[in-house]
Amino acid sequence: MCAIFGIVGEYDEAKAKRALALLSHRGPDYCGITQKTNLFFAHQRLSILDENARSHQPIKHENILLSFNGEIYNFKELKQELSSEFNFKTQGDSEVIIAAYLKWGADFALHLRGMFAIALMDADTLYLFRDRLGKKPLFFMHQDSFIFASEIKALTPFLNKTQMNEDALMSYLSFLAPTAPNTFFKGINKLASGEYLVLKNGQYEVKRYFDLLDTNPSIITDRDEALYTLESLLKESITMRLDADQPMASLLSGGIDSATINYYAKHSGVNLQTYTLGYENFAKYDERQNAKETADFLSLSNIDVEITQDDFIDASDKVLDSLDEPLNDPASVPLYLLFDRIKRDGYKVVLSGEGSDELFLGYRQYFEFLDIEQMSKLSNKNWLKKYFRSNYSQNREWEYYKRIFDDTLLFRTSGETFTDLQKNALMKRNVKDNQALKYLKTYRDRFEASPHTDESIWYSYIDLNHFQAEQFLTKLDRVSMAHSIESRTPFLDHKLASAVFSLDPKLRYEDGVTKSLLKQIMKPHLNEKILNRKKKGFSNPYMEYLVDSKKLELIKEVNQQTGMFKPKELDELLNSASTGGFKQHIWGLYVLSVWLKKWIV
Repeated sequence: MCAIFGIVGEYDEAKAKRALALLSHRGPDYCGITQKTNLFFAHQRLSILDENARSHQPIKHENILLSFNGEIYNFKELKQELSSEFNFKTQGDSEVIIAAYLKWGADFALHLRGMFAIALMDADTLYLFRDRLGKKPLFFMHQDSFIFASEIKALTPFLNKTQMNEDALMSYLSFLAPTAPNTFFKGINKLASGEYLVLKNGQYEVKRYFDLLDTNPSIITDRDEALYTLESLLKESITMRLDADQPMASLLSGGIDSATINYYAKHSGVNLQTYTLGYENFAKYDERQNAKETADFLSLSNIDVEITQDDFIDASDKVLDSLDEPLNDPASVPLYLLFDRIKRDGYKVVLSGEGSDELFLGYRQYFEFLDIEQMSKLSNKNWLKKYFRSNYSQNREWEYYKRIFDDTLLFRTSGETFTDLQKNALMKRNVKDNQALKYLKTYRDRFEASPHTDESIWYSYIDLNHFQAEQFLTKLDRVSMAHSIESRTPFLDHKLASAVFSLDPKLRYEDGVTKSLLKQIMKPHLNEKILNRKKKGFSNPYMEYLVDSKKLELIKEVNQQTGMFKPKELDELLNSASTGGFKQHIWGLYVLSVWLKKWIV
């Protein structure tokens, strides 16, 4: 796991090196730079495999330069396949990318199984790849020169002036994070998951090389076949991610996802050290007892880390700064503190359970949306449409039924926060109803053009592409890499995800049980208590902390300077914080205010 950085075109060497140094936390073990006229190509290395200097990057082969961030889990198989055509000199996975490119050209990424952000320079052509499910980030900007980096912080020094991207703001308010290709910094873009960029002769083009919707639907219709296929792929995915030359740990909650990862790791002969978060004086958020029961059942060593309000508040500014731009996920702060402890204990690789909920329908609301979808079939619904239109409510349930009766898209990611009508009521601008749909349009267009028709596939598809890739995985990448730790997410293996998309969709939800297939897979291996434990997620007392510490005053302070929101409506929203109302909305405004204060006002 590392950082990649480069400039194609004119550059100032000292400025380029200062920008590169801003990424040193992602790769503190070695810094490599290749320079020539109109090219600065660099890499910050975090050594996980083949720590020898022979695997330092950038790697050069004839006219090819490679800077790569990530892990290729099938590199040994690829190396064996390509060994007759390429003279390998290292024991790591980076060199395999060059060999694969020489054999398959730009299609080489289709042969990789793993997580990656890749910069490959072939003579005068630059290729940038982001992995299929968006686990590794890749940002770029194009002014007089073309510049790319693993994090935004290495690109901001090259902005002529800092301006906020309005599309990033509006998509963030709607969906917790800016939708690709937007970032909050006007002029800085990001690749979406499954995309690659080609730069040649000063012009670039972004293309898509992978889409889960390309999987044919309902290839597997038998439940037993589905369980066998998914268990095989899940076990394989976890086992592949146990390969490292560094000490490895795992996150452990009280739920089925982390228990599954640790069960198969142990089954493969690896006893991972596990870590669990707890909160002083907030038992309702605490999973330490549940995690202890799981650890005892699986005979795992578990360390619990307790967070206090002071810990949270003291770390929050540092955490939000590490994210580079607003990200509405309050779990980023406690997760940052947890990784701080893991780093101090000497671990450089951590396994985590992201992606299971989206693949196996782990959110109860998926089932609620499927029920609401049925109302679209009502033949006489005009009077209901008029009724909902004339009886406005801020409650999201009102919004959902209105959409059904209006014949507009119901599900707009699990991360939907401010509806368009809520934004219109709060902001000093006219926000039209359904305006936010433009940020989901490319995804919805692909879905409607695909052979998939079951709306549950849409739920998983948009959540994997945005809710997961641009929120959860962004959070995980930044807070883990801030501590020079590589995070691996076995549920987000593209072969496993593709297999889920190949099932008869009803197999996932017909019995009305969340994560039904995963629970059936794990029934022989875990006890009933773990299998059926109520989902907590990564919840934490962030709003209680903000209210008690009076941090929310920052929102009003910044709004006085920006005039973005109506004061009266903003006050009403903030007053609900003490009663636990609109928590996600308010945290999102707080995070936004922190960023605005640093960069804009």
